[in-house]
Amino acid sequence: MGQFQLAQINVAQMRGVNINDPLMKEFVDNLDAVNALAEMSEGFVWRLKDENNNATAFDPYQDPTIITNISVWRDITTLQQFTYRSFHSEFLKRRREWFSVYGSVYMAMWWIPAGEYPTIEQAVERLEYLKTNGPSPYAFSFKNSFSASQTSKA
Repeated sequence: MGQFQLAQINVAQMRGVNINDPLMKEFVDNLDAVNALAEMSEGFVWRLKDENNNATAFDPYQDPTIITNISVWRDITTLQQFTYRSFHSEFLKRRREWFSVYGSVYMAMWWIPAGEYPTIEQAVERLEYLKTNGPSPYAFSFKNSFSASQTSKA
């Protein structure tokens, strides 16, 4: 294990009134499979979930239409592999069926010391920082990423 690992948050605005809306059924029916794939993927370290294996139980925005995902990966390459080159990508292609446009910034990544995990508050703060300040070693995106060594020098 390296000295750092990659944390990420992504948020989406559901078209349904909440996660139990019939509009969200197909998405919800596949959550366990997609999450299991993530957990088996090379480079996966951790994801936020409750005691029932449910990440949708968390509501940091106090809005039942916003779904939040927080996870930790070994590096950017393995997160990209899962996101864009696995079964998960099929759901990305169909995201407009279930989700509205959340805004220009809906995902943030940052490096954390190996063995640590972000809190919900830390993750939300990184996303808000990226929205306000743009990409930096503190919070970045796939398009404008920074290496762990750049972060450790910042």
